Amino acid sequence: MEGSVRCPVCLRELPPARINAHLDRCLQGEPEPGASPPPKRPRLGIRAEGEPEGTPAAPSPVLSLFQKGGERSGAEDGAWREALSQRLQGQPLAERLRPATLRDFVGQERVLGAHTLLRSLLEAHEIPSLILWGPPGCGKTTLAHIIANSSKKNGMRFVTLSATSAKTNDVRDVISQAQNEKRLFKRKTILFIDEIHRFNKSQQDTFLPHVECGTVTLIGATTENPSFQVNAALLSRCRVIVLEKLSVEAMEAILMRAVRSLGVQVLGRDDQHNSSATGSSSESSEFPVYIEEKALNTLAYLCDGDARTGLNGLQLAVQARLAAAGTTPLNISKDGSADDILVTEEHVKEGLQRSHILYDRAGEEHYNCISALHKSMRGSDENASLYWLGRMLEGGEDPLYVARRLVRFASEDIGLADPLALTQAVAAYQGCHFIGMPECEVILAQCVVYFARAPKSIEVYRAYSNVKECLRMHTGPLPPVPLHLRNAPTKLMKNLGYGKGYKYNPMYKEPVEQDYLPEELKGTDFFKEQKK
Repeated sequence: MEGSVRCPVCLRELPPARINAHLDRCLQGEPEPGASPPPKRPRLGIRAEGEPEGTPAAPSPVLSLFQKGGERSGAEDGAWREALSQRLQGQPLAERLRPATLRDFVGQERVLGAHTLLRSLLEAHEIPSLILWGPPGCGKTTLAHIIANSSKKNGMRFVTLSATSAKTNDVRDVISQAQNEKRLFKRKTILFIDEIHRFNKSQQDTFLPHVECGTVTLIGATTENPSFQVNAALLSRCRVIVLEKLSVEAMEAILMRAVRSLGVQVLGRDDQHNSSATGSSSESSEFPVYIEEKALNTLAYLCDGDARTGLNGLQLAVQARLAAAGTTPLNISKDGSADDILVTEEHVKEGLQRSHILYDRAGEEHYNCISALHKSMRGSDENASLYWLGRMLEGGEDPLYVARRLVRFASEDIGLADPLALTQAVAAYQGCHFIGMPECEVILAQCVVYFARAPKSIEVYRAYSNVKECLRMHTGPLPPVPLHLRNAPTKLMKNLGYGKGYKYNPMYKEPVEQDYLPEELKGTDFFKEQKK
């Protein structure tokens, strides 16, 4: 057709004046008015004018970028990198993957498992006033968001405030609106206060009458012990829900969900990492990016039950690998495919904060560090003692665990060489219990240095060990308590000889010679080295 234009979609010859309108209809799948429907199978090439019907069509330039067998070209490689980068940008992964329903919530089976009281109430949309108490990243805010989604679907009003930025006037405005909603529309209001422990006592008192009369249903989230941080009057009007750190199994499930959402494939421990030249990556993974199963397991273990830390660490690791691959020239193989990206255990560790790598509260390093602290104090090395203490505390160790070990050390290794050591240890434990971390770190440091500098004596520890060995090695019935050492509160006991011949020491000016050990053990000295 002279002066016609070929449609790039259906390859029909059209006048130039009609091509734009035709393209709009063609791209939307609408037939041309008065024209026969297009063929079912699109034509992949263009036949030159004058060629017979049997001549194969030349490849269309539109599709010339794609290779056979699922291989990726350099241009395609840049496209998927851009797509994956967009998924990693914007909101943090922890926020983007926040569950919206109880069905998707992972962990906290003791509180939210099947047939639990709280789950039954939430599923029935009967939401009481709650204080959610737990460590960071255990699901407090997520649970509040789930309640928010459920309440909005059922006509309730959900308001969120953060105690870190909200003022008393903000709370009063929300309560005033809640009163109007209840009076005019019979609509309930749920008020979620994040970090409620940041409100002082007078601010918390603002909620009291309105929670009492049901104007608002209060849900507070806190990482601090509500017994100390929340008013007793407000606490009595709320149910405290204790959320625990997420288990390693729960963390692995959360990380696997994140990996699937990113289009990244997990390599098992026995799998080999093959390049995309084999064509396997395009079949099993949305992007040619892989992560080792061992890396996910390590991440789940080291994030210490904090889902936010684990997801952020995963996100940083993948972003870092993409950035590192983007700053180097593409490694294009002979067949035109680009190499895959592999995220290993070391890359995951780099994505975590330093404190999560230095110390592992649940593993072997936990016992290694406390042993090193104990031996450093015993060896009077105050510098090493402080180092191992800092290694544990900065790694997230419970300060009360360290304080309990110090109480033991005071009697085991210092003993009667400095009887005040035990007083120091007990005082340190009480101080840690009162104020918590990070303020209590200097209390523990003072106690550790005191113990490192104190004289050492295992006299009592060794003597008691000899007593245990004596009891363990005794054959036959244990010897009875001598009659003169027995108490005689009744006449019958006195007649049986209980207490007879006992010498009351305070009544004598001179030292009293009296046997206190059973007859079989007379002359035994537990403070002397026992023969093996």
